[in-house]
Amino acid sequence: MRSSPQPSGWNAWFPILHWGRAYNRHDALADVTASAVVTLLLIPQALAYAVLAGLPPVTGLWASMLPMVAYALMCSSTVLGPGPTALRSMMSLAAAGGVAAVGSADFAAASALLAVLVGVTLLVMGALRLGFVAHLLSRPVLAGFTTAAAVLIAMGQVRHLLGVPLQADDALSFARSLWQHAHATHEPTLAVGVAALALLLALRRAAQPVLVRLGVPAGVAALVAKAAPLWVMLLAIGLSQALGLARWGVAVVGDIPRGLPPLTVQPLLQLPWSVVQALLWPALLMALLTFVEQISIARDMAARRREPLDVNAEMRAMGAANVAAGFSAAFNVGASFGRTVVVADAGGRTPAVGLITAALLALTALYLTPLLYALPMAVLAAIIVVSLGTLTDWASFARHWRYARTDFAAQVLTFALTVLVDLLTGLAAGVLASLALHVARSSRPHIAVVGNVPGTEHYRNVLRHPVVTHPQVLGLRVDESLFFANAPYLEQRIADLVASHPQVRHVVLQCSAINAIDASALDSLRAINDRLRAAGVRLHLSEVKGPVMDRLQRSDLLQRLSGQVFLTHHQAVQTLAADAPSQA
Repeated sequence: MRSSPQPSGWNAWFPILHWGRAYNRHDALADVTASAVVTLLLIPQALAYAVLAGLPPVTGLWASMLPMVAYALMCSSTVLGPGPTALRSMMSLAAAGGVAAVGSADFAAASALLAVLVGVTLLVMGALRLGFVAHLLSRPVLAGFTTAAAVLIAMGQVRHLLGVPLQADDALSFARSLWQHAHATHEPTLAVGVAALALLLALRRAAQPVLVRLGVPAGVAALVAKAAPLWVMLLAIGLSQALGLARWGVAVVGDIPRGLPPLTVQPLLQLPWSVVQALLWPALLMALLTFVEQISIARDMAARRREPLDVNAEMRAMGAANVAAGFSAAFNVGASFGRTVVVADAGGRTPAVGLITAALLALTALYLTPLLYALPMAVLAAIIVVSLGTLTDWASFARHWRYARTDFAAQVLTFALTVLVDLLTGLAAGVLASLALHVARSSRPHIAVVGNVPGTEHYRNVLRHPVVTHPQVLGLRVDESLFFANAPYLEQRIADLVASHPQVRHVVLQCSAINAIDASALDSLRAINDRLRAAGVRLHLSEVKGPVMDRLQRSDLLQRLSGQVFLTHHQAVQTLAADAPSQA
């Protein structure tokens, strides 16, 4: 996509109206190639993730058609596309399974409704330009949640690999169930699953270097290695048919209906209002997580390709994709880092990759699904387990322990609640932990007493640098925006410092790090000014940023201020301490 001024109007909502005008034959050739590669990669993943979501395998294909079309029409990223993912599938199963029996018609309708609710949430947030919500989940919390989710997903696939009905709602129930059914392992199923796992791992690690040694170009070899799930799936189907694995008791996919997704909202409308209410909170959490992951991937790829990115357009596009998934009788979708990298590596140039991929998947659903009848379920489970590597981040636990114990505690809390209770509880705890940590840190901002670095106009913390101070002038630097949570701390800190410096006649707040002052903090500044005046001390401000000054000028603080507002802190100190003795 070509760099251009920020679009507006319909072009902002539908960027295809902008980039589509410049679309040419070279773009089309590159996009068709990338689409073919992505389709080959997506087919086995889509089938596997649908099963993970508790739905028929064909719904994975449905979740990859219209959502891709909707996203391509509204997105600003050139390579990122929506589709089923392991994490979202697991969360969909947890949320829809809480209101309907897995496998029932109501469960399928609840899964589709959940996708619609996620989509509507993202559309509303995108329309209101609420892209900042991506910051509500801290990196440690997100790493703790996704790692725990990967553990839960892996536990859920063990039943397919062993051929026994295990419970995997949480770690404790899984451990009890595994102990109870350990003797009932179905050996042929286990053999198929272990063989699929071993082959997938071997192809991922060895296929690319072997092909390169055989003279295959490195780029082609990398794409062939990434398509390992497809090769394993095709081999498994062939062996399953040849050996009659179904007769040995190995569970297979079975009949997959041909055809395009049914476009109807009737099953969704028949659900009672209580189901809608029960899905609202999960939908909000899933929308937040979907957007956080999506923007992380989209920003990374945009930076690599030096392309612009509209965060709010991405939010709206993913919202439309989820609404389309729900109306396609599918489940919620999100961004996949693996598929995005494949699109980029395969040479994709525009969002048309999604349109072409959707068409190829439609052909697959129309004509190729009968070929999937003999695919063992254990192979789909192996594909899911091997894909979980992108979700886990065990190393981050050690990093956060060394760097910030509070972040580590939040990460461990999120991980533990996700594994021991459920996904939604863990994610909700993570969001609350992120917000609580932010408020806790901001409520006690760093306030440094500053002095002049000799021979310069710079002012630094007196506890860290050899500086010059003046007994009658107390320079304070507040390293945080001022708002309701930290305003009382600022009042108390200034009062304590003035009390411990009886010679002080001027307090100068260096505001270079203050980006905003809310109404509560404004009241606190008024109170500080009045108390200092009563004590015979004048309050001054220095280095106030333009936007902050604009807001202060709409209040009465500047008129009531006992002191002055200085352009620089050095100017303030020089003016106020002109005749005062100094000390180093």
